[in-house]
Amino acid sequence: MGSMGGSKHLKSIAAPRYWPILRKEYKWVVKPSPGPHAIARSIPLLLIVRDVLRLAKTGKEARRLISEGYFKIDGKVRRDYKFPVGMMDVIEVVGTNEYYRVVPVPTKVLDLVKIAKEEASFKLVRIEDKTTVKNGHIQLNLHDGRNILVRVSDPRNPVEDVYETLGTLQIALPGQEILNYIQLKEGVIAIISGGRNVGRVGRIVSIHRGMRRHRSIVTIEDKNGVKVQTSLDYIFPIGVEKPLITLPEGAW
Repeated sequence: MGSMGGSKHLKSIAAPRYWPILRKEYKWVVKPSPGPHAIARSIPLLLIVRDVLRLAKTGKEARRLISEGYFKIDGKVRRDYKFPVGMMDVIEVVGTNEYYRVVPVPTKVLDLVKIAKEEASFKLVRIEDKTTVKNGHIQLNLHDGRNILVRVSDPRNPVEDVYETLGTLQIALPGQEILNYIQLKEGVIAIISGGRNVGRVGRIVSIHRGMRRHRSIVTIEDKNGVKVQTSLDYIFPIGVEKPLITLPEGAW
């Protein structure tokens, strides 16, 4: 991605392969702003409006709609057409009662799934890291760039700290109160967020931990009994008895 430089645009050929653009039609494509998701793991809002939702025919039209505040990401109006939209983000088309979630899908890597208004009130976020901060409180660092502070009454006995790295939080939008927690363990339902099995959904059958996270291998079994393996890095828990989110048809 070295060719991207500091410009506002990047050559279409250098864009992530899954971006929904016609590479022969557009030589240049908008480059996402620095934001909660890495460029390689996000799609600029303009492309979602024009190329995925097809609510605009041109980039100019899409920029106008975005600047006028027609799109909320995770409950907040975003007016930057380069805003990076990534995995598990919730998109609301203001005034239309239409809501979508960005989920991993086979081959395309990221796509939108239409969801009900009730489901748009929450988001799933994976705990990437956790640190102890001042007064013994715990800070959870999440996959979408946000941080949540877990307040601890007694640092010597932090009973409130039940959260483990690579587990998933269900949080309210936009306030980010913790509604639920899914521990990464055998038996839970997970979606694969990257690699050649991206978008596959199944129950975790086994977790073989290596010296490093990317060397740890997880096996999941889908609804048809087919087992696939992937790196622990790509495992995103989404439910215990059933998925907490709407998935593409046939995924579960």
